[in-house]
Amino acid sequence: MVLLADWYTQTAPNGLGFFQIGGGIAGDFPICVVPMLHQDLRRPDVPLWAYFCQISDSTTSYGSYSGAAPNEKITWGKLGKDSPSLLLSQTLPSLRRLSLPTCSDGSSK
Repeated sequence: MVLLADWYTQTAPNGLGFFQIGGGIAGDFPICVVPMLHQDLRRPDVPLWAYFCQISDSTTSYGSYSGAAPNEKITWGKLGKDSPSLLLSQTLPSLRRLSLPTCSDGSSK
């Protein structure tokens, strides 16, 4: 997390967005660098993420790690209320079907 915090601090003043594929605790870990810098290290001058995009196969629901809506990240101090955000949910199964090669009998390889 120290390396991520240092990198974010140096890069974020130019505008830095977050693109997340999947979800859960592992997907949420890096976006938490901003609240850590603000709240734990008391560095309020560090900017929030400039934008957020997530592709997830989870159902959108409040309080969910994998399916939390982007506006829920505002309440946790990860995004600003004017940060552009996009959530594409329940799309991964469709993407998998498009990307899997199929045999002549129609089954996947």
